[in-house]
Amino acid sequence: MFNRIITFLIFMLMVLAIMAQQPVTGDSIAAQALDEIVVSAPKVIRKADMDVFYPSRTAVKNSKDGMQLLRNLMIPTVTVNEVLGSVTSSSQEVQVRINGRVATVQQLQSLLPETIKRVEWIENPGLRYGNAYAVLNFVVVNPTLGGSLMTKGMPSLNCAWGDYSGSLKLNSGRSQWGATGDFKLTNKIGSYREYHETFTKSDGESVTRTETPLGGYMNDTHISGRVDYSYIKPDTTVIWVDIRLRKRWPIATMTEGVMLLSSGVSDIYLREYQGDKSLNPSVSAYLEQHIGHNQVIAVDVNGSYYTGNSFHDYIEQDIASDDVITDVNTSIKDRNQAYGVETNYIRNWKKARFTSGVSYTANRNRSTYENLGGEVFHHRQDKVYIFAEYFRRINKVSLTGGIGAQYTSFHLKESDQGNRSWDLRPQFTATYRLNSSSQFRLNFTTWHTAPSLSQTNIAPHQIDGFQWRVGNADLRTVSSYKVKLNYNFTLPRVIGSLGVQALTTPDAIAPYLQWHDDKLVTSYENSKGSQCLLVSFSPQIEVVPGWLSLSGSLQYRAERSRGTGYKLYNHNWSGDINAIAQHYGFMFILHYHKAASELSGETLSWGETFSIASLGYNSDKWEFTAGVLCPFNKYDRGSISLNRYNRNETHYRVNFAPMPFLQVRYNIQWGRQKKEAKKLVNADADIDQSSAKGR
Repeated sequence: MFNRIITFLIFMLMVLAIMAQQPVTGDSIAAQALDEIVVSAPKVIRKADMDVFYPSRTAVKNSKDGMQLLRNLMIPTVTVNEVLGSVTSSSQEVQVRINGRVATVQQLQSLLPETIKRVEWIENPGLRYGNAYAVLNFVVVNPTLGGSLMTKGMPSLNCAWGDYSGSLKLNSGRSQWGATGDFKLTNKIGSYREYHETFTKSDGESVTRTETPLGGYMNDTHISGRVDYSYIKPDTTVIWVDIRLRKRWPIATMTEGVMLLSSGVSDIYLREYQGDKSLNPSVSAYLEQHIGHNQVIAVDVNGSYYTGNSFHDYIEQDIASDDVITDVNTSIKDRNQAYGVETNYIRNWKKARFTSGVSYTANRNRSTYENLGGEVFHHRQDKVYIFAEYFRRINKVSLTGGIGAQYTSFHLKESDQGNRSWDLRPQFTATYRLNSSSQFRLNFTTWHTAPSLSQTNIAPHQIDGFQWRVGNADLRTVSSYKVKLNYNFTLPRVIGSLGVQALTTPDAIAPYLQWHDDKLVTSYENSKGSQCLLVSFSPQIEVVPGWLSLSGSLQYRAERSRGTGYKLYNHNWSGDINAIAQHYGFMFILHYHKAASELSGETLSWGETFSIASLGYNSDKWEFTAGVLCPFNKYDRGSISLNRYNRNETHYRVNFAPMPFLQVRYNIQWGRQKKEAKKLVNADADIDQSSAKGR
């Protein structure tokens, strides 16, 4: 079956390449002059290291913010979920940037569509983008010399769910002040869990537990705000300062059920409540200085502080006698700090570019286990990363090569355990332009992943009556390698991509289960590795110019995972389809996304499979939309454990689907336009936190 699929895709590749030999009129002349490939509707320029999309007038007119504009661009392989607030590609999170600096989805939603000049889609990020799977960079200018105001309200009609935001920007001369607020409400949304598992002890004795759900709910309410200031003197100096605050109320799930045991013991009532709450302030400062001869030096400094509490309560009670069998209460209080500084140097020539940089990131974590009598664990992690990269265009061929080196060190104070390593990160990209409508791109990249706080913390964490979890302080930083071949094509009213990629992580971090007396303990190991093959096809079709557009993606995944006592395989199909019809200010949208099932260690998990249907009307300043989340399918996410000691299957479902919602937006702007500050580098200061979770 797999060989047939590969043969079919290779055949399509050859056919499309032959078709693309036909001459292209119109913008192709400009493309030759610019040494780039240009198509219209939507307009895309295929460069050696990225695809550049220029928003059409129709796309801008039918959008009220950057998220909607991205949706209307219908970039192949990019999945935009405006309702859930996510941007993904092949089920992987896409890194969003605004003028080169890392941004959140909330910041993307605060962009005025009129200010977005172009969108850069980078499927093979270079060394300066860290471990990003893919990058979307929005190049924008400031709304106006005067200012702008944006507001949005999106409430559900059948449950306590809503998304609300507001953004204000004021400009004076070379300075801009901005303030943004976001509020996301998810309060006791009805949900339930379906759970079935079989435990097998070392001596072969087994017991099966089946959970029949009684109900439950989930909470996810948070509020965030930011103020920022920027100063820009075009092509000379940029200064940017940003202060953010994020407050999360208990983001939690509660499940109730009746557990049936194969041993014939009386039915057991169980209740599980787990989640976390937090407060996270942060500050960033950025300086960019042009020093002549097409040279730029940029420095970014970030600092974050996290205070929060992670909790897990689990109770088992005999229904017949009301006796409590198991009562687990875990509470972890985190006081964590993160600091980061990054410096980049960029030198540009007519057909070449040299980029180098160095960054340092420090994490200082203090975890107090209140359920262990207030026992404190200190965890520190330091990263140093240096890289150099060179790009050169030679006729129809463009080459990019570089190498990075990362030093990682982490240490647990209480046990005096830890690890340190140096890891090299080579990267290479070759792009060949067959003609004005065809392009091949070959990419080899590597990246490194350090163990998380939860994976290395040796404090024991009880899950239920006999399951425990404990970290492994001897874990090593792991290296991953990826080879990707893409064919990008442009046909009349059709653009798309056909690609194949192979990934391997020789010593991937994975859970490791073993029995200690009557306790089943989950720890972590550097496994024997994982491999994955992905084949994808992603077209975008303009059926009726300016009226009806279709896009979608189809992906086949085949993967293998090996570790202590197991060798597992997985293969499946996933993808999405989008349809946008718009005319006279009205817009009708249909979207369906089937998530991929991914194998990690001995666990097969899948994300949210969802659908959206909406009808909206867009005027000059207002937009009104009515829609439904999951009109064609039930909400489902879950996992399957294939471990020899613990085989289980879990499904998480919600009661709201289908969920009708309304959306109202109001935008206003005044004054004259001017340039916004750009940010070329981003120091990493992400907070790592503990996790007191159950099954």
